[in-house]
Amino acid sequence: MTHHKRPLAMARPTRRAFIGTTAAVAGLASVGTLAGLKPARAQTRGGTIRVAKGHGNTNDSLDPATWTNGFTVALAFGMHGFLTKVATDGSLDPDVAESWEASSDAKSWRFKIRPGMTFHSGKPVTLDDVIASVNYHRGENSTSVAKPLVAAIVDIKKDGEDTVVFDLETGSADFPFVFTDYHMAICPADDSGSIDWRSGDGCGSYRLTNFDPGVVAEFERFQDDWNQERGWFDAVEMLSIVDLNARTTALVSGEVDAIDKLDLKTVALLGRNAGVKIHSIAGPQYYSFAARADTAPLDDVNVRLALKHAINREELVEKILFGHGTVGNDQPIGPSYRFHNPDYEQTPYDPDKAKYYLQQAGLDGLTVKLSAADAAFPGAVDAAVLYQNAAGAAGIKIDVNRVPNDGYWSDVWLKHPFCAVYWGGRPTADQIFTTAYESGAAWNDSKWSNARFDELLVAARAELDEAKRREMYYEMQQIVSQDGGTVLPMFANFVFATNDKIVQGEFASNFDMDGERWMERWSFA
Repeated sequence: MTHHKRPLAMARPTRRAFIGTTAAVAGLASVGTLAGLKPARAQTRGGTIRVAKGHGNTNDSLDPATWTNGFTVALAFGMHGFLTKVATDGSLDPDVAESWEASSDAKSWRFKIRPGMTFHSGKPVTLDDVIASVNYHRGENSTSVAKPLVAAIVDIKKDGEDTVVFDLETGSADFPFVFTDYHMAICPADDSGSIDWRSGDGCGSYRLTNFDPGVVAEFERFQDDWNQERGWFDAVEMLSIVDLNARTTALVSGEVDAIDKLDLKTVALLGRNAGVKIHSIAGPQYYSFAARADTAPLDDVNVRLALKHAINREELVEKILFGHGTVGNDQPIGPSYRFHNPDYEQTPYDPDKAKYYLQQAGLDGLTVKLSAADAAFPGAVDAAVLYQNAAGAAGIKIDVNRVPNDGYWSDVWLKHPFCAVYWGGRPTADQIFTTAYESGAAWNDSKWSNARFDELLVAARAELDEAKRREMYYEMQQIVSQDGGTVLPMFANFVFATNDKIVQGEFASNFDMDGERWMERWSFA
């Protein structure tokens, strides 16, 4: 093995330089910077930030295997440590792991764990905690939605006092990015070898002091955090306010300092309020309609193609996103991804082509029920109505089933045959494909399965030749676009608002609200 360690003062490697070549992977190591990109203004400690999130359910839990929405993602990144994390520029930063290295075939990875770290309870962070936290998502009995991400791990073992070794079934050039997933929190190991998640004991920059699911989570700064260049607030109050009007009013009235999931129809008006700042960040987020490919008539690829030609994507970008986004092409690897194919032909709105595919399916027309709520994404119900109107010209009758916001992610998503969905994206193509499109994945919301896609997914993950890997991801994008069960009409910018008291640096684009790491990155002026 080779190991090239760089001093902290040196510039962070770009993501392309980090995983771009076989040579880089062979000696892959990272140290990164401690605080990410510096803000435009100096940061000072103090104050309580209050943030209203358009997410949160009464059945939310502290169990990392179950986190599904922006409220629990922000909670995870605020209170927990992770082996690695996505930096503001999309590269990889250290956290609980201070460095890592790979074997020449990227099948064995060594992570050196940061010394002297403690949980909020005062308990030291040990190798056993790291191993138990990763194993929690592995194995036949695991119900974690992160299970596919760690499926390639065949063995985890200690090496000395400070190193964890992961042996993989096949090579994985992007393996360190797996641990940036918000489910992969490092929790204390319990006596059974599992993890203690119920206590809320973490090793992140904030300690959880109160958690009322679907209502509020409260935190206080962890004074003994290993990184004193983050966690600037004394305290954090994160409110679940799913109602858009209530959330917006709370910002304008000064009751909260930031909100997400804005009403894009009125975002320009909101920005005219004194002290309100609008932020629109392009990234991997997409809004889609998941069609269950295991349920008739959606199990016919011709029906799915008809639905894809029956949606007016440009109209949705204009009337739902109001320009805060771009047209999608029924697959998730958009322009923000390294392996995006910019030359793949766009599926157009074409009612005649949709009729043709219905004929190929032996149908004269089609009636489908589409479930939607604005909990899925802002304007989801309006988007479903626009889809209904456009599809009518193709002889497709879409019955819009408006369902309640509360319980949408537990009662509708993954259960109704055709429903509105948003995905925040993932830092790599492998991660979003593995989480949402691999056969049998818990969050494969179209229940789609394709043997060639699954074969390429494993091969691309292990391929260290950049050009060959790109070819594989290009083919996978085409397979998902043409065969998959996801109607993906648009990539949506992350649009959120803060008051002018907030100080921040360059916003991360890998997830909403600064990669949902606003707790540790932002401060008051």
